[in-house]
Amino acid sequence: MDAQSRGRADEIDPADQWVLNPRTGSYELQLGDSAAQQRPKIAAPRRSASAPAPTAPSPGVPKPRRGDGPPGGRRGGRSRKGGGGGRRKKALLITSGTLAFLLVGGAAAAYLYYDHLNSNLSVTDVAGAGTGGFKKDQAINILVIGTDKRSGAGNEGYGDKDSVGHADTTILFHVSKDRTNATALSIPRDLITNIPACPTKQPDGSTKTIGPSKGTRFNTSLGQEGRDAGCTMRTVKELTGIEVDHFMMADFNAVKTLSTAVGGVPVCLAKAVNDEEGSHLKLGPGEHRLEGEQALAFVRTRHGFGNNSDLDRIRIQQQFLGSMMREMKSKETLTSPKKFLSLAEAATKSLGVDSGIGSISKLTDLAGELKNIDTKNITFTTLPVLDNPAEPEGSKATVVVDKALAEPLLQMIRGDVSLTEVEKKEQAAKEAADADAKAKQDALLQGNKAPAGDVRVSVYNGGGPKGAASTTLNWLQNNKGMSKASNQGNAPAKVGATQLEYAPNQADQARALADALGLPATAMKMGTADAAAKAPMKLTLGPDFKEPGAPLSAAPAVPALSDDVQQAQADKAVCAK
Repeated sequence: MDAQSRGRADEIDPADQWVLNPRTGSYELQLGDSAAQQRPKIAAPRRSASAPAPTAPSPGVPKPRRGDGPPGGRRGGRSRKGGGGGRRKKALLITSGTLAFLLVGGAAAAYLYYDHLNSNLSVTDVAGAGTGGFKKDQAINILVIGTDKRSGAGNEGYGDKDSVGHADTTILFHVSKDRTNATALSIPRDLITNIPACPTKQPDGSTKTIGPSKGTRFNTSLGQEGRDAGCTMRTVKELTGIEVDHFMMADFNAVKTLSTAVGGVPVCLAKAVNDEEGSHLKLGPGEHRLEGEQALAFVRTRHGFGNNSDLDRIRIQQQFLGSMMREMKSKETLTSPKKFLSLAEAATKSLGVDSGIGSISKLTDLAGELKNIDTKNITFTTLPVLDNPAEPEGSKATVVVDKALAEPLLQMIRGDVSLTEVEKKEQAAKEAADADAKAKQDALLQGNKAPAGDVRVSVYNGGGPKGAASTTLNWLQNNKGMSKASNQGNAPAKVGATQLEYAPNQADQARALADALGLPATAMKMGTADAAAKAPMKLTLGPDFKEPGAPLSAAPAVPALSDDVQQAQADKAVCAK
């Protein structure tokens, strides 16, 4: 437990509930509040050398007489088949009972702590703004919101002390379908955008819809007019076209407590910083380990780095979060019970979440989905923006989306394409292999084509529209003269895309059918052995098939991302400038 939590009656450290009973020499589980406040300081649950042995009889209890035993039985004493058998059984019975007690007691302590962590969480019903869940075979999108609410000791000195808590720092955290990489997209707080109508749950259980707002700052999607995190989720979806599953919200105290729980967050400064105007951060050049108030001042400063803009502060915050991720995944944190419990306490106290992940068990499930992502495959980026053209020169305070740069970036996130260098290289290798295969297939299409009446093909529906096989058969026979085509109904299994399977000695027939249907080279799947005479080819219609004669819907190409799009990998320490 952290220092702030120790000694408070409503926050019990399970490790401190085992108390030595000096009368019996045994450790006992104390569940009362008084025990939490008066417990002796102990290192581990083992019997003190000065304490009486656990098996010694308590004062006032008579010792069993030698003749005592089961009714009608032999007097107690030595076993005929070996010395001390009765004593061993008794010792085994005592040991088993003690073990059972410890297990039950430990489970009770664990449950109490689990329940305690659950009670720490602040849960919001976002009235359907998110998907309400996540699936193991789909990407996950979590909106991380840092508010500028100044509640908490010492926080009133940062800017507007009366803020209702706007979306001051917002990151859309996209986790890939295969859980190998993630993209963290920062959305500038001063971005001019449209906030859609927002149903919000009221304390009495009713729903109130807050009207839309056009051409306003993004940060007012939270707090303003009573908007909750669900309003920010809806705004992000409208802005990016990306469906948000869940949100996590944290205030200023989260930065303080989490940075302290991990033992400080390492940062590097390329130059000295003395922000007397805003955060009052004062640090020399070089490396520092920040926690508590200093950590908050670092992520809040707008006058220490770059050109004193919010966009430069976003970069500093991304560097800080990347460093905190590395600390949380470090061996020193994961193997330290004290740090681990402090993190659990700090995180649950600091977090606000939607009801879809509003319990420790659900958060644990989510953590299980994220745990194997290497920090080298986590990329921080920022939604590309331009100065607001509606504002006069010299008074630029807001920004608008740079659509030319933003759309390719958003398309990559929507298409679950990683931004990390590792994934880029693998994608480039895959694209090169696909291009080579396509070139070979294209060459196959350049040869002779069989007469339409000689084309033999069996048509299957493997994911196309209902009745697609029958419709295609009629079209081939009546419009293209391919009378030897046949309809085989539904395929044994669905396919991802339409494909034509044929043998090398059927290449001329395959070319004729591909020409008639407009099949791309990527749909052609040639086997290795020749087919028997009069054997048909196999055409399986996939979800890209709409109707005969219509071109297949091609998979969207991966857009080229401009070098002007800001990126930073979470595994790399960068000195703030």
